[in-house]
Amino acid sequence: MKPILLLALTILSILPIWGYFASQHQLTRLYANYDGPNYMVIAKCGYNPTCIRNHFSLPLPLEYYPAHLPGFPLTIRIFQSVMPGWWAMLLSTLLGTIFMTLVFYHLLRFLKLPQLFWLASLILFIPARMLVLHTIGAPEPWFIGFLLLAIFQFKKKNYFLAGISLAIAQTIKTPAIILFAAFALTILLQDHFHWRQWLKKWPLLLGPAIIIPIFFLYQQQTGDFWAYFHSGDNIHLSWLPFQVFITPHQRWIGTIWLEDIVYIYLLGGLAVLYLLKKYRADILAIFPLLFYIATLFIGHRDISRYSSPLYPFWIIAFAPVLAKKEFRVVFLLLLPAIYLYAIHFIQFNIAPISDWTPYL
Repeated sequence: MKPILLLALTILSILPIWGYFASQHQLTRLYANYDGPNYMVIAKCGYNPTCIRNHFSLPLPLEYYPAHLPGFPLTIRIFQSVMPGWWAMLLSTLLGTIFMTLVFYHLLRFLKLPQLFWLASLILFIPARMLVLHTIGAPEPWFIGFLLLAIFQFKKKNYFLAGISLAIAQTIKTPAIILFAAFALTILLQDHFHWRQWLKKWPLLLGPAIIIPIFFLYQQQTGDFWAYFHSGDNIHLSWLPFQVFITPHQRWIGTIWLEDIVYIYLLGGLAVLYLLKKYRADILAIFPLLFYIATLFIGHRDISRYSSPLYPFWIIAFAPVLAKKEFRVVFLLLLPAIYLYAIHFIQFNIAPISDWTPYL
């Protein structure tokens, strides 16, 4: 019964925002939110520069599109056969959110955490950016869902399913490679150099291996096997941590108002320490640790989006606090603010699209 209620809540959670933009005759703002239009372009043309140039007019260099991996556009393309591209994108995101939420619920149940429905439902609303990510066209719900599924199957020792899940996540966003690194480090810490134990886990290699056919796809459609690395200002990692504070004049930062990033780093660090204390050398602690460290080296204003794969682990780490009555009171008090934030964000985070015909 609770999974069904969780599915219903997932659908209900988007209705106030969709309803607001529909009432204002501004549904195109949902469709135009970054990076949704980029994925719709790829769903229509793949990475073929001639097709993109002839049909779309987004002010982006053609070499930028391979920065967006093909997993999410493929789901849009599937639904495009029966509906317009923008609705196909929103439907894909909604289905991805349902998938993510249900996988998270079952992972929480496997970990025997209390108040499963409450904790699982929080992933829809906190941090507030999660509400935005499952309301517009975004790959993060599918990405986070398959990361959680890979971890869930790894915990259950179903290594083939874990490898398949990791491979699918890798087709959606490149940071999935961090989960493979976390698997490798966890295996090393737990199995040491017992090679027979390592060999049982060989399906995990499917994760990084899927990158090869993706790059061959780039070769076929763009003529450049390494197109991802030639996609321009796309890889925002730096050699030193906290570059986001040191170079605020850079294109992807462009502001001095960065205090919220400090709080994201603070909460992320506390979550990692709590997870390490409870789970030690388990994947539930190792993956958040590696991913958190990676976020410290990102030179980009949107740390909240880059950190989104960590948010389910924040809920696991802070579960004793989140289950308290005091938190529920504050959460319900702030829920209108979360929706107001999401509406305001969606209104202004839009691509300059004047002609929607190619997106049909």
